[in-house]
Amino acid sequence: MYFDFDRCEFAELDQFTDAPALRDTERAINWAQLYAATQAWQARATAAGVKPGHALVISGHKQIEFVVAMLGCLRMGVTYVPVDSINPPERLKRIIDRVAAVKWYNAALDAFEDGAAEPLPLAEPGLAYIMFTSGSTGEPKGVQIGRDSVGLFAGWIRECLTLGPRPVFMNQMLFSFDFSLFDLCGALALGGLCVLCPRETIADPEAFVRYLADNGVQVWASTPAFVRQQFLNDDFNEAHLPRLKAFVFGAESLSPAMAEQLWERFPSARIINSYGPTEATCSTTWVEIERPLTGARNPLPIGRAKPYAEVFLDDGEICVAGDHVMRGYFGRPDLTAQSLFLHNGKRAYRTGDIGEIDDNGLVYFHGRRDDQIKLNGYRIELGEVDAALTGLNGVHAAATIALRRPDGTLIRMIGFVSTPKSLDPGVLGPLPPTLSDWKQQLGERLPPYMIPSELVACGQFPTSVSDKVDRKRLEALYREANMRPLKEKT
Repeated sequence: MYFDFDRCEFAELDQFTDAPALRDTERAINWAQLYAATQAWQARATAAGVKPGHALVISGHKQIEFVVAMLGCLRMGVTYVPVDSINPPERLKRIIDRVAAVKWYNAALDAFEDGAAEPLPLAEPGLAYIMFTSGSTGEPKGVQIGRDSVGLFAGWIRECLTLGPRPVFMNQMLFSFDFSLFDLCGALALGGLCVLCPRETIADPEAFVRYLADNGVQVWASTPAFVRQQFLNDDFNEAHLPRLKAFVFGAESLSPAMAEQLWERFPSARIINSYGPTEATCSTTWVEIERPLTGARNPLPIGRAKPYAEVFLDDGEICVAGDHVMRGYFGRPDLTAQSLFLHNGKRAYRTGDIGEIDDNGLVYFHGRRDDQIKLNGYRIELGEVDAALTGLNGVHAAATIALRRPDGTLIRMIGFVSTPKSLDPGVLGPLPPTLSDWKQQLGERLPPYMIPSELVACGQFPTSVSDKVDRKRLEALYREANMRPLKEKT
């Protein structure tokens, strides 16, 4: 038994029905139970007023019920909108209202809750999901992905990666982070097992490794930063995880040193590097990294275009085209017009990433054109953090910077605010008493991964020739004020 993402339906209903399909920290269910649970959920959703052509917001974190709801939506023709419970209630409510959802599903409580005051059908037909990412204006951007796009993505995993029959995938990324679809689509499309790993389990390194080993995890997909954290645990190796044979990376650059360090722990493991924004259904390019890496470029290539995609450069900017490209941003035709265009009769997306393509068709990533960053795998618009900072008590202006190591990898974010009793221009200082609870205030608007690790008061911000905040000068001021090597904060 498996889930056919082309038809959005279970297939081979009489095959391997007793094989495990989903596991969370509470229980495991087999394929027959997953099929029955999805049918039962659909009946409840229909009774609650959930309709095809509408959006349903799903909130939770690594529960089997969350996945059941996603599959139920796909089968019903309902567009699901994943929102992890890490998000504050205000952000959840804003998203429910934005998509005019008739209901929202609380996966933790297995309950349907009241949705928007005036529910409306979606203007764009045939959507599998809408995923909200950080927005530069302070409002999250809703990326609309078609059902056909998800089918293409699942087909690539099934047909190109040769992961074997019924593989076991680890799933640790938030469901509201598109890279998490790799584990779900891979396991479900191949009739395998998806092992859901909540943050509470991950927080205990030894328990995390035992959990993965007990469930025989074979495929690991994550950012390089997440693996870097695991290197602190001596048990993260082939001896303790003997079935772990494939690592798939994305969302951040992968260095040769990182690959070599991983092979020291897992000598027989495959390493696959991939690239693609949320707007292109998780990934567009991929390449298997092979030894030896002597003389390899740093960072390593992000791959070649998948069979259904085209990758090309426009004035140095990476552009992707194909049926996997989004249907536009929800309710933002202005942003859609800036990013989408037609190329050889297909939707094409300007990524904002700078890159190059060598003579062998390998794509290399060289950074961003704008103020968007990837920190621990999460896509963050510094403008959205700025906007939240300006909502703090007594703040007149705000700006955020991202600190980097010498090799270019991100460490953390630092926020700067200007208040009525501000300092002299360009001078940094302590926060006023009204901001003693600034993290709690921000926590009401932003998820934890978007909250800066430090907040600093600043006089009039330095500006560039275009009168924009000069973030590079702010970073220089911060480094000068500290006068010591920056230490990574967790």
